[in-house]
Amino acid sequence: MQDLTEGVARFRRDVFPAKAELFAHLATTHRPSTLFISCSDARVVPELITGSEPGELFVIRTAGNLVPAYTPGVDGVAASIEYAVAALGVTDIVICGHSACGAMTALAESHDMGALPTTADWLRHADAARARTTTAGVDALVRNNVRAQLANLVTHPSVARALTQRTVALHGWCYDIATGAVEQLDVVNPFAAAA
Repeated sequence: MQDLTEGVARFRRDVFPAKAELFAHLATTHRPSTLFISCSDARVVPELITGSEPGELFVIRTAGNLVPAYTPGVDGVAASIEYAVAALGVTDIVICGHSACGAMTALAESHDMGALPTTADWLRHADAARARTTTAGVDALVRNNVRAQLANLVTHPSVARALTQRTVALHGWCYDIATGAVEQLDVVNPFAAAA
């Protein structure tokens, strides 16, 4: 906690004064342009990777950057997606996987998840990615998982509506921790032909 407390002091002393005008604007305005869905992994920092300022990204972080397919009911991920798309009007959605992902490594290497039953249940949202991954290794699974989660994202009514209306674009990214490279995957709007 000492590191965090010192970090807050540095923020108040050095960062906040330099961006005081931005924070004054943000105190009354919340209009991020992008919903960024990434892994909870501490090595993946969306604002740092994208060079974004406060207020530019609406961020959802889940283990394995997993997005459950839509089902009615209480769901924090679904509520955040709906809010970003329907209330905030984001124009872009990025799902970002990354190298050395613990969740994807556990699946690719068939780790025993017996001591982590909740995590094991959560990782079932990557079953489609596992099924379509024919190449051994974590990297292929990471890429297929991004594609599978984009497919799940499209099942959310707010996203489907926005795609039909062409008010939002989907993006799949894979971030390499060691090099800082970001690979952009090809993504197709499944509603483009219908609109």
